[in-house]
Amino acid sequence: MKLDKDFWNNRYLDKDTGWDVGKISQPIKDYINQIDDKSLKIIIPGCGNAHEAEYLFNNGFTNVFLIDLSPIALKQFADRVPKFPKEQLICDNFFKHTDEYDLMIEQTFFCAINPQLRSKYVAHSSKILQPKGKIIGLLFDAPLNTNKPPFGGTKKEYQNYFKINFTINKMELAYNSIESRKGRELFINLSVK
Repeated sequence: MKLDKDFWNNRYLDKDTGWDVGKISQPIKDYINQIDDKSLKIIIPGCGNAHEAEYLFNNGFTNVFLIDLSPIALKQFADRVPKFPKEQLICDNFFKHTDEYDLMIEQTFFCAINPQLRSKYVAHSSKILQPKGKIIGLLFDAPLNTNKPPFGGTKKEYQNYFKINFTINKMELAYNSIESRKGRELFINLSVK
């Protein structure tokens, strides 16, 4: 299966976006609510409908960048949040992106890419984050699919990937997941080593 621009555009056109809960995930919202520095440079890779970016923007964070292969996903976001700066919407491959950031928000992207790219994701993320930059977000803690995204995994598997480039500050079951994901999401807080 080729997880390219056409694949993701078709998912959005067909409204085949079961990973999208229609709003910001509560664990990510709670984390954002305790950030004082609204000038942080933040990236959301594989942003999709980017409910996290909408929440950040509506709460005074102006240095938020979205990256996705799908121009349709980015257009849907731009239509929904018309005041969001268009130059901060990046239609490109995350693995080719080279800007640097203070914070990366992980919401289903890691579990959407081909699992063979997970080591590359970890290495690339550590390169585009500033020293002591962080990844926060959610990973599925369940097997899920083997033939199409989202691909799941386990805490142990994720720890083995991330421990090479990151200090694992937190990787535990999210206590505030939505009902349909209770017991199946890990909240992560990782710092670049």
